[in-house]
Amino acid sequence: MKQFFSKPYRWALIYSSLLSAATAFVILDAFVIPKSLSAVSATETTTSTSNEETEAGVSESVSEQTITEAIVTESSYEDENIQIAIETGRSNNTTYYAVDIQVSDASFLKTALAQDTYGRNIKAVTSSIAASHDAILAINGDFYGFRDAGYVLRNGTLYRDSARETEDAEALVIDDEGDFSIISENETSLSSLDTSSIAQIISFGPALIEDGEISVDASSEVSQSMTSNPRTAIGQISPLHYIIIVSDGRTDESEGFSLLQLAEEMQNRGAVTAYNLDGGGSSTLYFNGEIINNPTSGNSTGEREVSDIVYIGYE
Repeated sequence: MKQFFSKPYRWALIYSSLLSAATAFVILDAFVIPKSLSAVSATETTTSTSNEETEAGVSESVSEQTITEAIVTESSYEDENIQIAIETGRSNNTTYYAVDIQVSDASFLKTALAQDTYGRNIKAVTSSIAASHDAILAINGDFYGFRDAGYVLRNGTLYRDSARETEDAEALVIDDEGDFSIISENETSLSSLDTSSIAQIISFGPALIEDGEISVDASSEVSQSMTSNPRTAIGQISPLHYIIIVSDGRTDESEGFSLLQLAEEMQNRGAVTAYNLDGGGSSTLYFNGEIINNPTSGNSTGEREVSDIVYIGYE
């Protein structure tokens, strides 16, 4: 044994083995090993708005009201509180799905975490998360679990208060009235916001439209992503009136949108505020129990597991 360790190259071999093991653990810890940090309580999974009936002295939440039977088709949904219409379009050699949404109350615009748990590498496919919350319509969210920074506030509960440090880090704020605004995480600390009046903070970006004007250009892109990609974006047209666009991409049939093309489609539909969510293989549009788009990473087809979703529903 003494002779073994007397050879310098053997020490190098041992060091190399230890370094490889440490590197493998870091990679597994960052991208594979699930790490639960907080479970979503039952009161957090349902956000309701109370309607006061002063004469009877009764307070009834929206989610508890008797809902008339919905009228549902392959591309639309309508009841007394929620109206959804899905249009399939073609532009820039890309197939896209534009969803017009109107709700009677902001509480019908919700988010959900995979396995109802906040943490690292806690994932599930969009359709599974949506089904577990009886979502009428759902899209993938910001995949917060892929990063260690970026504000995470969901259904009124704050899970992460550390800002991303990149210069262009923009977050989408949805207040309890359902109105959208964009903040710079570098310039806006959570302590400067009244988080008691905020329903959601989503951290991906960039912002596509602010005050009705396009805020990206032909050179804008997310990190090192390709110019054209599958995309997911959400926008607001007016109070309680929203627009979602999901595009197919990375295939011969559908090239995918650039951020500028995505912003243009949003602006064409009247969005005054619009925000880019996680895209690529994560982009998924779920409606009435079915996947509407064609999720793909370019190398494989089918849904990618994600950390979270944005959805429309009663639960």
